[in-house]
Order: sequence, then structure tokens, then C-alpha cells
Amino acid sequence: MDTDKKKINGFSKKTKAERRAWLVENFLRPEQEEGFLRFDASDADLQGVIDNFSENTVANFPLPFGVAPNFVVNGTTYAVPMVIEESSVVAAASAAAKYWMTRGGFHAEVVAAEKLGQLHFRWSGRPERRAALLTSLCTRVRAQTLALTERMDSRGGGVRGIRWKHLPEVSPDCYQLLVSFGTADSMGANFINTVLEAYGQELRRWATDSPDLHEDERDLEVIMAILSNHTPNCLARAWVTCPIKNMNLPGSGVDAADFARRFKYAVDIARQDPYRAVTHNKGIMNGVDAVVLATGNDFRAIEAACHAFAAQSGQYRSLSQCRIDNDTFHFEVSLPLALGTVGGLTKLHPLANMALDILDRPGAHELMGVMAAAGLAQNFAALRSLVTTGIQKGHMKMHLQNILSSFGATPTERTSTEAHFAGKTVSHHGVREYLEGIRG
Repeated sequence: MDTDKKKINGFSKKTKAERRAWLVENFLRPEQEEGFLRFDASDADLQGVIDNFSENTVANFPLPFGVAPNFVVNGTTYAVPMVIEESSVVAAASAAAKYWMTRGGFHAEVVAAEKLGQLHFRWSGRPERRAALLTSLCTRVRAQTLALTERMDSRGGGVRGIRWKHLPEVSPDCYQLLVSFGTADSMGANFINTVLEAYGQELRRWATDSPDLHEDERDLEVIMAILSNHTPNCLARAWVTCPIKNMNLPGSGVDAADFARRFKYAVDIARQDPYRAVTHNKGIMNGVDAVVLATGNDFRAIEAACHAFAAQSGQYRSLSQCRIDNDTFHFEVSLPLALGTVGGLTKLHPLANMALDILDRPGAHELMGVMAAAGLAQNFAALRSLVTTGIQKGHMKMHLQNILSSFGATPTERTSTEAHFAGKTVSHHGVREYLEGIRG
């Protein structure tokens, strides 16, 4: 095979059809080109919008858009949109929402809504000079960015504060402006980065002409300006509470008090054991990420922030906590959720826009609460299975359709297989044996 043909210049400048043809010629089989074409949107304008979301696009990659109904959060009933490929997630969230719907629902609050950005620079001054210089520097950079912040200020956002930090662990001359922002209902990434870069430009001018500086303090080099996805002060909390006597599990045969005890024990394990905590938190993020994707927000940023938050004590721990007080069950989660409901993909992606319609056009704070509730619901559903029937029974039941698809099952075979495995444990091997049996 000619490996040089697999190298290419100007790939991004080719048309979508040319990129597909090059891939088929060098990496795929000719008949596989149809795999790209099958997922094109029939609406040319819509396809154009999708193509512009990314670079070097060759196809659309569909994911299921589901809805988990019966979410009661702060007394309001939501149908929560979820985009995810894992078959059991939406079902589990829906089951947990229905369970808590008759037990007071979910409660949620936004503890704080501050986002952060960083301007890193080298400076020849002494660390102890920062206190004397910061006030005049803040006044100057704020004055030079009024045009950039005016609109956000009018919406209740804008620059909240500026701290000047010394980072001697990096280098004796390494400093940082840590800037806190409010961004109202937008995620605010572009706003924050634009303001920070403008601060960097003004910082260079300040080093050159500020009368407050000594001559040996004028050596300054801006290294980088960028938002931080670590958002411990952009925090949503969700919780459920219920008398243990009302925590029955219909049809399970499990005593309510025993269930609550085992449930708390499982959460306590995840608080102390990082190996369990990672899997525990992955379950929370199943619910969170699905809503993040459905609403056009940045799931990579949310994932990074939540996992950093889980490790803030110096050990990676469960994001959720459980306690039992006076025969009352309390289960809660706190999550850093830097979200937006206006601008960006939330506006451009038709289904993201529809997801926000389904949620009745929430503001960012309301969405933070709903999303935290979805994460808590997912965690509750997973732990309920783990400490009672085990996780595989429900998971494999939901996975049955995928197994049947892998064996090319006909509609009649699907119906027969579903009936056969009703109430039984589903396995890949068992489904194959059953299909071979009915196929003769």
C-alpha cells in the first residue's frame, strides 16, 4: 500500500465530497461511502448549519434524543431532554424521577454562579508591590474594557473581581490575574476570553507608561489569557428527602429501612474509595452529560470541572452524599455547572433549541438545578439497583435491543425474544442461543 497517499495537504480546503472520496480511496472500501451519505440531512440549509459546527466534516453522527418525564424540581414538573447512546440511562432517570415524584420531588438551588478567567504573565517587580499597585491597575484595565463589558453589565453580569497572584512554584517572576465573572444566562466563554485578552493588551501598556512603576518594574511579558473550566464557585445543589417508612420499593420485597441503610453504606464507600468513586461519579455524569448535550452546552468542560471538584479535598471522592437523621433519608449532590441558555450552540442547533423549549426556556440558574437533579436521579437509580437486584439485570434488559440488532433479528424474532427473556437475566450468549433455536 502506498502510505504517501495517506498524507495530504489542504484537506480542510477540499469540499465535503472530495474529503469523503479521499477517505474511501485511502482508508475505506468503495461501498462504505454510502455510510456517509445515509446520515446527511435532507434539508440542505440544516446540513450547512451542522457542517459549520466543526472542521473537516465528512458526515453527521446521530445520537438518540430521549426524554425523561416526571421530573419534579422545586415544585415544577419537567420533561428532561437527554442525548446519550447508553440504553439504560434515560430509563433509569425516568424511573428515579417517577419514584421521587410522589415523595416530594427534587429540590435544587444555585449556591453560586461565578466563573473564572486567568491572565498569566512574567513581571520583574517584587511580589510585595502587588498590594500597592492592584487598585490603580484594576481601575485602568476596567476602564479600557467598558465597551466590551457594557452589555453584559446591563444583564447583571460582568467583571466581579480581580486578584493578583504570585506563582513562585512556576518561576519567581510568574504572576496571574485571576478574574471572576458573571455571565447571566450565557456560558460566556467568548466574553471572558475577549475581556482577558484586552486586559493583556492594557497590561503591556501599563508596564510601559504607568507612573506608579519603578524603572526596574517595567519588564513584563504576557504569556496567555484564557478562561478556567475549574468553576468551584459556579455551583448547583440538588437533594431529595423522605421519611424512611415511605421509601418502599414496590414488588422488590426489600424492606425500606434495610434499603436506606444499604444505600447510605454504598454512598459512604464512594466517599472514601477512589476506585468506587470514579464509577459512582461516572453514573452521575451519565445524567448530567445527557442533558448538557441535549441543550447544546459543553460536556467536556462540565466533566472536567466536576471531576476536579470531586478531588478538591486532595482525594477523589463521591460527588453525592447521603445521611439518615431521625428516620429521615437525605440524599444530595453538589456540582459545578457553568452553563448557558442563550447564544452559541444553544441557539444554532435546532434540537438544542427545541430541548430548551421542552424545558420551557429556562434561565441558566434554572437549568443548573434541573441538570443537578438529573445527575442525582441517575445516581439514585444506579445505587438502588446495586444494593438490591444488582446492576446487570436492568442494564442487560435495556441492552437487549442492541444485542438483537447485532444478530440482525427480524421484528417477529424481536417480539419472541423479548417475551422469552421477560423476567429472566439477559446475556449475549443466551440471546444467541435462543435465536439459533427459533431459526432452526
